[in-house]
Amino acid sequence: QVQLVESGGGLVQAGESLRLSCAASGSTFSINGIGWYRQAPGKQREWVATISSGGTTTYADTVKGRFTISTNNAKNTVYLQMNSLKPEDTAVYYCAALSVTRTYWGQGTQVTVSS
Repeated sequence: QVQLVESGGGLVQAGESLRLSCAASGSTFSINGIGWYRQAPGKQREWVATISSGGTTTYADTVKGRFTISTNNAKNTVYLQMNSLKPEDTAVYYCAALSVTRTYWGQGTQVTVSS
C-alpha cells in the first residue's frame, strides 16, 4: 500500500505562483512514477504532469512552460511548481502514484486562481 498526502493549495491571483507537495509513504519502492492530475468543477479529471522513477518528466500542453514537476527522493516527496497561474488552472489537484498493479490517489488540494 502507498499513502499520498497533498498540500500547498490555496487562493492566489492570476500571474502568481504556488508549489504543491505530494508526500508518499508505505510501499514507495513499488512506485514507477508520480503524476499530478486536476479536476475543475463540472469537468473530468485531467492529467497535468508526470515524473518517472528515472526522473523523466512530461507535461500536458496546457501547463508546459509554466509548471515544473520535481522530486526529493530523500523525503519521498514530489512537487508541482506552478507559475504564471491562470483562472483556468482553478481545480482540485491530485497526485497519483503509479505501480505495476494499481494507481494510488491522494485526497486532493484545492487551487483557486482569481482574475
